Amino acid sequence: MLFNSISFAIFLPLVFFGYWFVAKKNFRYQNILLLLASYFFYACWDWRFLFLLMFSTVLDYSTGILMSESSTISKRKFWFWLSIVVNLGFLGVFKYYNFFALSFAEGLANLGFQVNPWTLKVILPVGISFYTFHGLSYVIDIYYDRIKPEKNFVDYSVFVSFFPLLVAGPIERATHLLPQIKRKRFFDLAKAKDGLRQILWGLFKKIVIADNCAKYANMIFNDSSDYSNLSGSTLLMGAIFFTFQIYGDFSGYSDIALGTARLFGIDLLKNFAFPYFSRDIAEFWRRWHISLSTWFRDYLYIPLGGSKGGTWVRVRNTFIIFLVSGFWHGANWTFIAWGFLNALYIMPSIIFKTNRNNLDVVAKGRYFPNFKEIVSVLITFSLTVFAWIFFRADNIGAAFSYINHLFTESLFTMPKIFPYEIVFLIIGFVFIEWLGRQRNYALEGMNLKWPKVIRWTFYYLLIIAIFYFGGEEQEFIYFQF
Repeated sequence: MLFNSISFAIFLPLVFFGYWFVAKKNFRYQNILLLLASYFFYACWDWRFLFLLMFSTVLDYSTGILMSESSTISKRKFWFWLSIVVNLGFLGVFKYYNFFALSFAEGLANLGFQVNPWTLKVILPVGISFYTFHGLSYVIDIYYDRIKPEKNFVDYSVFVSFFPLLVAGPIERATHLLPQIKRKRFFDLAKAKDGLRQILWGLFKKIVIADNCAKYANMIFNDSSDYSNLSGSTLLMGAIFFTFQIYGDFSGYSDIALGTARLFGIDLLKNFAFPYFSRDIAEFWRRWHISLSTWFRDYLYIPLGGSKGGTWVRVRNTFIIFLVSGFWHGANWTFIAWGFLNALYIMPSIIFKTNRNNLDVVAKGRYFPNFKEIVSVLITFSLTVFAWIFFRADNIGAAFSYINHLFTESLFTMPKIFPYEIVFLIIGFVFIEWLGRQRNYALEGMNLKWPKVIRWTFYYLLIIAIFYFGGEEQEFIYFQF
């Protein structure tokens, strides 16, 4: 079930009604309803993998209790490592087994040995990377005595499988989400209206911006058989279209998830903070997929020593988290190359300790940035666009072919593919994002002081654009991760 589908448009009001009007007197009933709704939501994709989600939930729930009740350190470690190995084992088998098997066979073939690797004929369970990381953070926090294990199975299950975040995040922490699940929640009309505004903006990002950019990005990138047929300027447009596609797609999903959760009185972690207005790569990664970046920071970077050691330790740890982050996104060398490239981008700021120079929003309190800010944002955006080529390409060879044909004299010609209406939409979208960059999302409180007629006209224009530019239902990109 997709957020941008008719089925979800029916599902959400039904759950909302049952949550606030049927189970309103008992938050325990509300949690049971949320759990059943979440399992139904997931089963609509493929009911068989629902059992994998349930198994992962039972495993980590039981591990948390068993660790806390262990009489010796060795038993505590046993249960901890059992959970880690099983969780990563399932993730490895479903997501990475074929990659390693085929890469190993290819490596042997290069040495003159021909083998026929056995591969799995299964599809990747949607959201497995996200709910696995939910469980891992919970188990790790208990092991290091940061939190106590949750004894109520329903509450813990809702934490893992809450349907707005189940298939594409944000990656929640037990310290943030579980306390909200365990207490009584009251309907807040202002909060619900704000949630609806964020859902509307998320749908606009996904359907109007991302899906329309996807049409042209796919048209250009999928011509990998011969990029020489396309001018450098056309290939540049393809990279830019994908840049806005992946942002509109993923941040749009996050907006819908956060807005939907707010309808049920629950606040999820912020996942995006206008990353394309960043002035350096370090700032970009503080603003892009925030829940994953902070997860790797807390559970990988800091345990490895963080930035407390010398320059070599900082460089090593930074490369590790970026390579792991790339690999987390998918079993393809393109994602590893993308992670490696971003690690190279951020190296100067790590070595010279300037990675925390831009902690505040660009041009704070001003409508217009200064010249230095404009240049910094454009350079950072250009580096990001270049890196996305590796992320989008089907394989490493296609990525280098794309780049090779991009940087030619034809880069300075008029692109063959230039849909004016989509370009104007992107410009308008960037303008609205710029106006709202100091808020949690672009529309938050931005137009509440407008006259009612103007405010509702603006909302209806967004709705009309969604229906006018919307076509077939398109899956969210991060469903595959």
